[in-house]
Amino acid sequence: MPNSPETSREDASRLLRRCSLFAGIDEAALRLLAGRAHRRRFAAGEVVFRVASPGQSMMAVLAGTVRITAPSSDGKEIVLADLGSGEVFGEMALLDGRERSADAVALTNCDLLVVERRDMLAVLERYPVVAIKLLEVLCERLRRTDEQIGEIAFLGLPTRLAKALLRVGGGAPRAKLALSQRELGTMIGGTRESVNRCLREWNRRGVIQLEEGWIIIRDAAALEEISRGCRGT
Repeated sequence: MPNSPETSREDASRLLRRCSLFAGIDEAALRLLAGRAHRRRFAAGEVVFRVASPGQSMMAVLAGTVRITAPSSDGKEIVLADLGSGEVFGEMALLDGRERSADAVALTNCDLLVVERRDMLAVLERYPVVAIKLLEVLCERLRRTDEQIGEIAFLGLPTRLAKALLRVGGGAPRAKLALSQRELGTMIGGTRESVNRCLREWNRRGVIQLEEGWIIIRDAAALEEISRGCRGT
């Protein structure tokens, strides 16, 4: 999708302010950065960037959801994160100037604000508080990835699946999730068939409800027990 017309400096400044990353910048500096940022819109399913592509910018999600995945040579992938409004991505390649380390795809229609590497580095040099916040973002991503790798390596599929449902549901007691069984499989390193068997058993027991493409959590407490390895399928 082609770039949309560049937003006014005031609009871009307001949009950047939505991201906690830029909360430590004074208004003059924020407006300077906003004047160099540009806005892009992506349709659902459209690729934002691919692994190994040049990484000369960082993106902030203004609206929609972007999925970050790690693909393998045999065509499989693992979902690393689904990022929503106010979150940033592409920060790793921006910092070291190297190639992208993952794929980014618009999961829904997305509105992104793009900040080029040269402009962001100038801000980081001038405002250490932003550099510290960016390091916090990186650390949180690394912790999340380490946790996911550990789950895939050491936990059984029911435990991994329960953790994924609770994580995506955000702790809501009756969360309603629009996730396909294939998507869940890529999140937890399992097959669609194994996810299907597990979900159907939980549906039979009343832990979840499968309804026209939705997964509804009916018994969050039971799902919590499964996520701790206290109950099986």
